Amino acid sequence: MEHRPLGSLSVSAVGLGCNQLGSRCDERASQAIVRRALELGVNFFDTAEEYGDGESERLLGLALRGRRDQAVIATKFAGNVDGALQSGRATAKAIAAAAEGSLRRLGVETIDLYQLHFPDPATPLEETLRALDDLVRSGKVREAGCCNLSAAQIDEAAGVCQGFGLRPFVSAQNRLNLARQEALDSVVPACLRHGMAFLLYFPLAAGVLTGKYRVGETPPADFGAGTGNPSALDLRESRAPA
Repeated sequence: MEHRPLGSLSVSAVGLGCNQLGSRCDERASQAIVRRALELGVNFFDTAEEYGDGESERLLGLALRGRRDQAVIATKFAGNVDGALQSGRATAKAIAAAAEGSLRRLGVETIDLYQLHFPDPATPLEETLRALDDLVRSGKVREAGCCNLSAAQIDEAAGVCQGFGLRPFVSAQNRLNLARQEALDSVVPACLRHGMAFLLYFPLAAGVLTGKYRVGETPPADFGAGTGNPSALDLRESRAPA
């Protein structure tokens, strides 16, 4: 398995998206999935506090018990609720509480990559970035990243970190696949400007690009579920498809 740099971390080119653990996958299935991923050389496991209302983190932690040194664990805070952005979930107080909850559920002392899941429209980026910087300095987080931010927000965050001497985002995670390529025009160039890694999610468009759905056929009940595995795109070699 090829590995790629992500800040101070080294992650497998293909990661395991853990949003199905604790929702569609019970403890036994979760154990089998994580074990098989490790056997295939995957070391990057991406979850979030909102996946299964924390159950994904708990099951991932159980599955990695005794194997912590083989894994790079990424999780997220400040998710959305019922599809709506929520205010106040990226304040310093909220982040400190969220980090403690994730550490407890994962059963670890340090989160390798802690990511802002969605922008918080009511909280200044400076407050969020200062809180993340505090977590890194305390040793509870190794690197900080962001998800679903626009190129302008990534630029703003980089400017804040540079101006105040804060630990910057080392990665941005956004949707990118053959059907939805908007990130290539905006977010990927922003990552290049700031030396950030780019993590893409929904590489198979929630299964649409696998070929299992056919024109004229009624999609199954689980349409759109799964296949959200994050992948680390090497920006030094990436090119927009023709």
